[in-house]
Amino acid sequence: MKWDQDATPDMSNVDDQRSSGGAGGGFQFPLPGGGGRGGGMGLPIGKGSGILGIVIALAAIFILPRLTGGGDLPFNVEQMDLPGAVPEASGPTGRADDAPTDETGRFIVWVFNDVQRTWTKQFAEGQQKYSNAKLNLFRNSVNTGCGQASSAVGPFYCPADSEVYIDETFFDELADRFGAPGDFAQAYVVAHEMGHHVQNVLGISDDAQRLSRKNPDQANALSIRLELQADCLAGVWARNVYLDDSANRGLEQGDIEEGLGAASAVGDDRIQEQATGRIDPETWNHGSSEQRVKWFKVGFDNGQAEQCDTFGVDRP
Repeated sequence: MKWDQDATPDMSNVDDQRSSGGAGGGFQFPLPGGGGRGGGMGLPIGKGSGILGIVIALAAIFILPRLTGGGDLPFNVEQMDLPGAVPEASGPTGRADDAPTDETGRFIVWVFNDVQRTWTKQFAEGQQKYSNAKLNLFRNSVNTGCGQASSAVGPFYCPADSEVYIDETFFDELADRFGAPGDFAQAYVVAHEMGHHVQNVLGISDDAQRLSRKNPDQANALSIRLELQADCLAGVWARNVYLDDSANRGLEQGDIEEGLGAASAVGDDRIQEQATGRIDPETWNHGSSEQRVKWFKVGFDNGQAEQCDTFGVDRP
């Protein structure tokens, strides 16, 4: 992947805690999206299900301003469930002289900022305000707005503090254990977590959580739809990079294959089969390898967030 390796990393929304060695303790908080038992691949989309509100959230930001020529929307978006209280970075969390010196750290920071700029622009084109996410690079364990977590959970996004948390040693596991090496595989992971931030800003995550509490048997199915949508949003960003193709920003031969390989590697079926030798779709909460590849490709092929409608289809 082409990226500006010589630029001074923008640390305004980045906190590199790796030198501190972690906060101690283990993983103690529930992942966003529920993760409850039961449910499955099929989520009934019926009248009164509440799914419509989730679908409208993407449409309100990315479709309607185009249809109305950029003028006033035909309804009051403020009355929709688009959260105005999403935490935003309250000033710099890092200084330029605190920027990582290792290539992996610099690359993660560059990708994070690039994804952030992409969504800031997309929201502005939709006449909506984008609330910045933050990035936390840590080792071993970390305190978050969602509780304490260890690196064993892998990269994650905490909606309570709008922060993406990454222990870069995960990328070694992604390459060695799951056979998904490459810089764009790493970029896909960052873009996926930022997809969760977009869902948080739009209120999609909150809507899915409410539906999950109301219908516990559908918690896993709703979680899968959230995860697949984040994969799709990662694909939208990748398309944006592909179309740019400048000297310091663009895709190279094999990058998309790396991204697809990473999406496939973290499918629930592949992880389950590797860990237990069995596959149980009833316990999935992220989606199969096939599904994750499919929705990343939907985002990349179309380059439009409104196409990431994982809640508006019978079977994603």
